[in-house]
Amino acid sequence: MQEFKKRWEITKNWQLLFPLLGLIGLFYSGYKIAGLFREENYIAFQIAFALLITFFLLKLTLLIFKKLEKKWIVNQRWEIIRIFIVFAITGSSSLYIGKPFIKFIGITKENLNTFAYWILYIIIGLIFYQILLVTIGYLFGQGKFFWEFEKKMLRRFGLGRFLD
Repeated sequence: MQEFKKRWEITKNWQLLFPLLGLIGLFYSGYKIAGLFREENYIAFQIAFALLITFFLLKLTLLIFKKLEKKWIVNQRWEIIRIFIVFAITGSSSLYIGKPFIKFIGITKENLNTFAYWILYIIIGLIFYQILLVTIGYLFGQGKFFWEFEKKMLRRFGLGRFLD
């Protein structure tokens, strides 16, 4: 455990929460992916397959960590895990919030062309994503990182003149 703490620059025990949440999130993703391929009703096979998928997701995540560690400026390595968790929560939440919002304003697949519906759904999801990214980032203690990330993203969308 000491080697794990040293590798991820964890100085306080409460910081172990983020690697744990990351592993739980990876297993949940692996379980959902395994459920797509499961035809029989044997839960043990699905869990075993989910563990295998989780292992590969973990390997992929650690590979991405190595690349982003040089690009992102953070004080300690474990903060990268916290940033990944914020991205995961924000991406899922923006679509869950966007769906009721699009129904609230009266847009459905029945009263609008399917292609136009999905374009609007994606645009509304992106708008909520921008708002939630900064909000959830502040809640997880990474407000400065996500505000800089958000400004960079808005500049790429051509909205940089509103930031300056």
